[in-house]
Amino acid sequence: MDSHHFLKTAVVFLLATVIAVPLTKRFRLGAVLGYLLAGIVIGPEVLRLIADPSGVAAISEFGIVLMLFVIGLELSPQRLWVMRKSVFGTGLLQVLACSAVIGAVAYSWFGLMAGAAAIVGGSLALSSTAFGLQILAERKEAGSAYGRQAFAILLFQDLAAIPLIAAVPLLASTSAKHGIDSYAVLRTIGVIVAVVVGGRYLLRPVFRFVARADSVEVSTATALLVVMGTAWLMEETGVSVTLGAFLAGVLLADSEYRHELESNLEPFKGLLLGLFFISVGMSMQVHLLLQSPWLVLGLTLALLLVKGVLLWPLGLTVGGLHRADSLRLAALLASGGEFAFVVLRQAADSGLVAEKQSGLLVLAITLSMALTPLLVAVTGKVLGVRKKAESTRPFDTINVDHPRVIIAGYGRMGQIVARVLRMRKIPFVALDHSIEQLDLVQRFGNSGDIFYGDPARPELLRAAQADKAEVFVLATDNPESSLHVARVVRRMYPHLKVIARARNRQHVWRLMDLGVEAPVRETLYSSLKMTRKALEALGVPEEEAIAEVERFRRKDAELMKIQYLVYDDEAKLLQTTREAVADLNRLFEADAETPAPVEKGPDADTPLINEQ
Repeated sequence: MDSHHFLKTAVVFLLATVIAVPLTKRFRLGAVLGYLLAGIVIGPEVLRLIADPSGVAAISEFGIVLMLFVIGLELSPQRLWVMRKSVFGTGLLQVLACSAVIGAVAYSWFGLMAGAAAIVGGSLALSSTAFGLQILAERKEAGSAYGRQAFAILLFQDLAAIPLIAAVPLLASTSAKHGIDSYAVLRTIGVIVAVVVGGRYLLRPVFRFVARADSVEVSTATALLVVMGTAWLMEETGVSVTLGAFLAGVLLADSEYRHELESNLEPFKGLLLGLFFISVGMSMQVHLLLQSPWLVLGLTLALLLVKGVLLWPLGLTVGGLHRADSLRLAALLASGGEFAFVVLRQAADSGLVAEKQSGLLVLAITLSMALTPLLVAVTGKVLGVRKKAESTRPFDTINVDHPRVIIAGYGRMGQIVARVLRMRKIPFVALDHSIEQLDLVQRFGNSGDIFYGDPARPELLRAAQADKAEVFVLATDNPESSLHVARVVRRMYPHLKVIARARNRQHVWRLMDLGVEAPVRETLYSSLKMTRKALEALGVPEEEAIAEVERFRRKDAELMKIQYLVYDDEAKLLQTTREAVADLNRLFEADAETPAPVEKGPDADTPLINEQ
């Protein structure tokens, strides 16, 4: 490709993206659909600005490779173990049920071969992670019961996409030879074992050596080298390149370099993923929609209906959701997903699925994704859900020098922390995403260190000089927002000491999953103080009341640590709670005659109660 042609292609891509993506996001249709529409418009079937999409596809598929590497980085064994019931329960059943039903329909009604039907069923069983998480975030429902269940299902779908992609070349070779290609199976297993063993013993020493150079550019180059090298090795041996990238990510999921790798690769992943979806749009056979509009529409509605009908009872039974939440779950996950584009393109290239069949399915998946925001909105309206209006005020410009503390959330708790820091003359920056809260603070003065903005935005944290701060006080009152901010801060600024406010025990445990030590429950201290005053009002001596409250606090802190290991298992949670209550009762009875001495604080009135 000559330089003139390359520049023209780049300008066309960027112009289409700049126009299409903001438009689709404005109408809450998501960036993925914007990329697809941009590709359709500039492709060979509409404006023909780029006549041959094959050259772009080869580069853009590396975006999927990077995405799978990042997914592997996020799938640490600890995280999967904590969410195992939802991920490997509801998620597994959803993929198996939808794959079986859709595959059976493709085999019996559309005459596909068994291998092709299995691939079509598996690909259409997957939903759009990008759409699902975006819609949950926009509606502020990621922390709801159905939001957590949807996240678990999407997580398993991401896992299921890996063997599905790897199975395409195996099924293609099996179909071509009318039997099982044992050599291909053994070769795949051998390469996987080689990558796992080699990565286990080579990757960490390599990154340790590179870390000594203390260069962001070299670290980024090393991360790209690992991904591209593993993908190249897989390609040379005839195995799926995406499987290699995923395995490389999983091998580094528990390493100390995980957060640095993720932040270094994020810009490349976003850019190349957008390029991939544009190339998918360019290769879409729009003429099939014009030739057979009713067939495409029928496939789209059938996909939404089949998946929705299967998801609803799964949410009710396995997921333990109410009817309304099960309906929301079905509406959110009934569409096709971005991994289906990868699988179907690979199946068409290998001859497993006919070109026309793949084109019709891609059109149906795209239409189902476009209908998802509308379907979710209608479902929410029917169920009486109202969305909060979003503010359009731009974020404040931060102009402070070397803050030692960053406070995220300037509500009741954040204000108290800020007032004490101000009295101690400790420089800080406070960030809050509520215009009403900031306007209230500004009316009462002392707002020079307070700025409007979303503390989860990396550019805002950089502007607040979080890299120079020592402590990050996470005082936001929304649990899901708090977890999102904690995840970003732990990834970008691992040196910061995070002190986090927690709504309840579940919130504490999820913060601990992110590496936040000893989250502070917002009602613990006030509840203990009220209990002590209630005992004193009933005639219990002050020393005895203090001892009783302190004894309860210690046992509750111990219980918190024990239940953290099993907090996703309801039966074990109930068992540990009953055991803790019985143990506490025995302790109170044993100490009834001889109250335990209590260490008092400096004011000789308040015991030294430390959140553990």
